[in-house]
Amino acid sequence: MYDVAIIGGGVAGVSCALVLGSALEKPFAQDKKVAIFTHQKASSLQNGLYNNAYGIPPGTTGQELMRSSLEHLSTQYPKVTQIADQKILALSKSSDGYFVIQSADEIFEARQVVVAVGSASAFIIAGLEDYVIPHPKAKAEKRRIALKNQDHWVAEGLYVAGTLAGHRSQLSIAAGSGASVATDIASIWNDNQPTQIHDSVPQSV
Repeated sequence: MYDVAIIGGGVAGVSCALVLGSALEKPFAQDKKVAIFTHQKASSLQNGLYNNAYGIPPGTTGQELMRSSLEHLSTQYPKVTQIADQKILALSKSSDGYFVIQSADEIFEARQVVVAVGSASAFIIAGLEDYVIPHPKAKAEKRRIALKNQDHWVAEGLYVAGTLAGHRSQLSIAAGSGASVATDIASIWNDNQPTQIHDSVPQSV
């Protein structure tokens, strides 16, 4: 049983995982378990060249970023479980209130789920159809979709991040969306106290 399962290994999903990974070092979250499903056949990152994203060296390609961001997550926050070989096909809720996450050949369980896959109209996760709406910030001819949400909250325990939350496909926006969801979850863990997760440089004495 994971406390949080993140579906999607793109910008929003990994950004969410990085912030939650940092939160796992805090006393209020040391018993939490987080996983990210990174399987994806295609990503809008793959063809990207990033010259205008804050904190990313100009000339960085999307493929480089996909590889390095997962390495960063693994090195810095090894407590976050990365699951690369399971494509998620369906999501449902049990009678006990937790989520049942089904791949082609395995079943996973989580108390909270963050859906951070892309906004292509070929939506493939069964169980989320009732939340699908036209993307509010994409050209109609692109037939992009979003999940109906209020500040990333879709339903009890269910969140959406990135372009699927209705955001534009700007890398910095997607990263901020994933981080926003992570801090909302961390706030719940921290007795519903508004919580930001910051690292800081140690001060010399």
